[in-house]
Amino acid sequence: MDTEIACIRLGTVHVIPVTSPEIACRFLKEHDSIFSSRPICMSASLVSNGYLTSAFLPMGEQWIKMRRVLASHVLSPTSFQWLRPKRDEEADHLLRFVYNHQQQCCDLPPRAINLRKLTRYYCANRIQIWKDANYKIVEKDILDVLIMLKDTDGYPLLSVKEIKAQVLELMLATLDNPSNAVEWTMREMFMQPKIMQRAIEEIDTVAGNNNRLVQESDLPHLNYVKACIKEAFRLHPLAVFNAPHVSVSDAIVGEYFIPKGSLVLLSRLGLGRNPRVWEDPSKFKPERHLLGGGEVVLTDSELRLLSFSTG
Repeated sequence: MDTEIACIRLGTVHVIPVTSPEIACRFLKEHDSIFSSRPICMSASLVSNGYLTSAFLPMGEQWIKMRRVLASHVLSPTSFQWLRPKRDEEADHLLRFVYNHQQQCCDLPPRAINLRKLTRYYCANRIQIWKDANYKIVEKDILDVLIMLKDTDGYPLLSVKEIKAQVLELMLATLDNPSNAVEWTMREMFMQPKIMQRAIEEIDTVAGNNNRLVQESDLPHLNYVKACIKEAFRLHPLAVFNAPHVSVSDAIVGEYFIPKGSLVLLSRLGLGRNPRVWEDPSKFKPERHLLGGGEVVLTDSELRLLSFSTG
């Protein structure tokens, strides 16, 4: 349609897809209070087990509760640092599993390694462990935190249904999406051997060519590798659209009137491949993310690509 914003009426609902980073910033930054809610629909209800989780909640008491839990106990800087050893441990397990699998295939006829299957290998649900070991009081991961949260009266803050629904939502987000990202990134790099070689040389320089696995602490020094990942996010986003936002009141966004109840869909694909913003938008060119100098970060606060919302 050669436009960066459109309004499509589906039944009684106005659906507004957006591929302009400037307009997207207006929705998520300037008018966030109007567009923070989610639409009520059957698919969202089924995925969230009756609107119990954070991602698909319409505004209300449950929305406030789950947002507070995530902001204070799951996505906080303290939790991020606390879980770093766990992330390192799991990353090491996964990398060694892939490496050992490849080594076992060396004596066999050449065959492809199923990265999607391997990257799913370590997903599990540990609720039953808590039921079987009620003496456990040490928090070891995010699931432990969710189970041990208490309200002001000392009772569990989250019900079993809420915990299961939130864990399911996180698993759905982390099962297919990262494995797809790995597949697309590797595909693009294999198609351009010079890019692959430069990434390998950077890893060897930072980690040393002595079989030491890359650690999270190495990431600030792996600028080119992160540029490759960011370019893969731009070309092959985790989903075509982000989760829909619904307007809770009439609003004027830029020069556009948005009626109450409209669904706003930010197009990850459209933002990342917008020809007005990106030169040669269909080409895999990690170097484009190195032009500004400094450390490469995987987010883009100006929403020229949409990897993890605004930050």
